[in-house]
Amino acid sequence: MARVVVGLSGGVDSSVAAYLLKEQGHEVIGMFMRNWHDTTGTLEGDCPWHDDQVFAELVAKRLDIAFRQVDLSEQYRERVVEYMFSEYEKGRTPNPDVLCNREIKFDVFLKEALKLGADFVATGHYCRKAEHRAEDGTVTYSLLAGADPNKDQSYFLCQLSQEQLKYALFPIGDLLKPEVRKIAEEQKLATAKRKDSQGICFVGKVDLPVFLQQKLVLREGNIHEILPSWPKFAKYAERTELSEAAEPYNFTVRDGKKIGTHNGAHFYTIGQRKGLGIGGRKESLFIIGTDVDSNTIYVGEGDAHPGLYRQVLRIEHSELHWVEPKQAVKVGESRRFQVRIRYRQPLQGAELYVREDAAYLRFDEPQRGVAAGQFAAWYDAERVIGSGVISR
Repeated sequence: MARVVVGLSGGVDSSVAAYLLKEQGHEVIGMFMRNWHDTTGTLEGDCPWHDDQVFAELVAKRLDIAFRQVDLSEQYRERVVEYMFSEYEKGRTPNPDVLCNREIKFDVFLKEALKLGADFVATGHYCRKAEHRAEDGTVTYSLLAGADPNKDQSYFLCQLSQEQLKYALFPIGDLLKPEVRKIAEEQKLATAKRKDSQGICFVGKVDLPVFLQQKLVLREGNIHEILPSWPKFAKYAERTELSEAAEPYNFTVRDGKKIGTHNGAHFYTIGQRKGLGIGGRKESLFIIGTDVDSNTIYVGEGDAHPGLYRQVLRIEHSELHWVEPKQAVKVGESRRFQVRIRYRQPLQGAELYVREDAAYLRFDEPQRGVAAGQFAAWYDAERVIGSGVISR
């Protein structure tokens, strides 16, 4: 049996993961990560980190496993939070949870676990791992979607490498969430009825503009409305060449009428509905474009507004990541995948083209609320093959 360090978060999923590993006969060590101290922007009622640690300790005591804690807040700020600030400042929309898994849980935390002599690191993610051994003895690790379609978290792990997957265990990946809750109740774990955490990984549920104001200043700017009849929508739709079709809509203040003001374009993202403070419409207003240089926001009325949808996305070569490098699409080739650009989005049919200048995803159907900075993850059936950051 192996020595396994479990990232005990104070939630039910990691608690049951630890229980299952102990039942399998492994030597289990529970380790709690303290990654964030600041409460700026944290919404009232959100459990602070010390509550999480108390629950993690209670679970370790109940399971009679060793318990450790480690403070990774400095690395978390450098690798995840500063990245968030930088991306929002550029008018992009990052996914800190994807970064947290790549940079913290399966990097810094993994190294701390290896110092304890761990053979593996386990988490409470709803995903699975498979191993394929070739005739020459080399092993390829596959990242698979979780068995629970409502909780599958493979998207959040789409940036993991073969070396990281080598050490990873996902004990609850074959279970449904109700089954996990039931096990926790049967074992009288303190986390059995605890609500799932929400919001930014390790920070919690936040008022994003307030949180971002730690680094990004308030700057009043104008909100301009773009009508669905904007002539260039039709011209964009006619583009067939990949690099042209991947160009985002280029709105200017001359294309729409000013209808209000905002406190900073970098606080908003494409597809956003709330936070504009403009009412009196038949349908909701959605953000369809932001320009941080001119500090202008462009909006459109209604969920069917053409400015909300795009069909071709661009990913730079430097931002392409292959979970299974042997499955990489070579320059000049293309391959069909099922793709998602956000957590819990149903998988979408698309063709991935890798060209000399960049990679492009052409979806079968236009995608809503596409923003630069988001991660696109592509699947072959239930296997996550690769991912990349949308550049535009």
